[in-house]
Amino acid sequence: MNAQPATEDIIPADFWRSLNYFNLYRLALVCFIVFIALVFDAGALFGATKGQLFLVTGFVYAALVILSFIPLRLRWRGFAWQLSGQIGSDIIALTVLAHSCGGIQSSVGLLLMISLAVAGIVSRGKITLFFAALASIAALLEHTFAVLHDDAPVTLYVQVALLCLSYFAVAGLAHKLAQFALYNQKLAQRRGRDLIGMAEANRLVMRDMQDGVLVLDEQETILQMNPGACRLLRNSDATNRKLADHFPLLHEQYARWQSNALNVRDTLQLDGGLQARLHFVPIERDTTQGVVIFLEDMKRIQAGAQQIKLAALGRLTANLAHEVRNPLSVISYATELLQEEGIDARQLRLLQLIQDNTLRINRIVQDVMQLNRRDRAQPEQIDLATWLPVFIDEFNQAERLPPGILTLHIKQDCLIAFDRGHLHQVLWNLCSNALHYSQRKTDSLTLTIRTKNGGVTLEVQDDGPGITAKHQLQLFEPFFTTAEQGTGLGLYIARELCEANGARLEYHPDETAEPGACFSITFGEHHQHDGEQ
Repeated sequence: MNAQPATEDIIPADFWRSLNYFNLYRLALVCFIVFIALVFDAGALFGATKGQLFLVTGFVYAALVILSFIPLRLRWRGFAWQLSGQIGSDIIALTVLAHSCGGIQSSVGLLLMISLAVAGIVSRGKITLFFAALASIAALLEHTFAVLHDDAPVTLYVQVALLCLSYFAVAGLAHKLAQFALYNQKLAQRRGRDLIGMAEANRLVMRDMQDGVLVLDEQETILQMNPGACRLLRNSDATNRKLADHFPLLHEQYARWQSNALNVRDTLQLDGGLQARLHFVPIERDTTQGVVIFLEDMKRIQAGAQQIKLAALGRLTANLAHEVRNPLSVISYATELLQEEGIDARQLRLLQLIQDNTLRINRIVQDVMQLNRRDRAQPEQIDLATWLPVFIDEFNQAERLPPGILTLHIKQDCLIAFDRGHLHQVLWNLCSNALHYSQRKTDSLTLTIRTKNGGVTLEVQDDGPGITAKHQLQLFEPFFTTAEQGTGLGLYIARELCEANGARLEYHPDETAEPGACFSITFGEHHQHDGEQ
């Protein structure tokens, strides 16, 4: 009882399907035999005695074939038992029919070759040779019986032997063909599993790739498009769509690549301020051609370069702290001791130059060390409406400014997510630079809060001469400065700290005819409310 499910589990469904088709062939054969027996009068054809045997055998054979559909449907006793029962009944029935038709001379025994061939193909095992042996024994017994009782010629044993050899030949050939078919089936299944695995691996790789990937055919139809491409192109999945219809800018670059026939990399400006570097790889398969388009996210590349840069700067600051600051302290201390001695004005001026440049180098070291603070950002909720007035009072006191030079314009309370110390440092640097170039009059410096499209922007505006177009390209480069005593790291560090807090620091040329410079900080997360903190 427990062995039945295990046997059925290892027999594929196509084995049972083949056995069912074989049984349908047996049904058609027995219907033909019964039809001949009834229509053409088997007694008249084969004699009274032999005709009755032919008719009875035909009906018994038909009953066995019809009844065999029941266990076949129920899959009772397993596949091997049912196949053996059907082939065995064929051997017995066709041997008796051959005897009733005249023995070996009737050629009815040739019908057994079909059963043996089917048995070899369906069973796909060496049991086919066993069936051939049974059929041969049945043929020999039938002719021996005919020789003893019907005075059949003994010389016909040669034909019986040839028939038996034919049984083994057909069975052996069917067995080899079945083994070959089975090998090809297993190979096809293995290749199919490999293809499924490769397709799944390809799907997972394309899904998890941060870069965008588009696969085009020769008609410029998008065959595949991964989520990275959907994100960069700001579009949903456009599979089976034309590239020109959905991404005209990308199609223009693709057409340029096709015209040049060069594997070059180009940068594409996308919506939302994103940039992607394009890389085209042609695909050639038989007579079809296509192309794979890679879109590398420049923001991710820049972020990776930024991490490398920060690591290098971290090592640099550590060396500076140890190798530079200690000698600077010694030089500064020695200079102060020399200034206390009685020296003339010329020597005093030289010592003052040494002291000033020592302080300048120390400021450079301090600014560079501030870069290490980027990775230690601890954003918190800051209400600009309450925080900025406190900052302005502190800045006025430190710079000894009268009220009115630095003013604040804000219409509603705004909450931003930013590190409090970082925000103080960034805004102090921007206000110091603006104050340095301003006219120090009423409203020379203005802090303005603007809200647009759900975003919060803090603008720092001065009434100074502004920044030339040439210098605007180098504003945020490290160690670039136009001031004699500047370190060239203030704006660079300010932008780094803003990016560490998910904000963006930019310079905006004054769109009006009035002189001045304007820097804006666009914050990431924020909340707006009226009257509440």
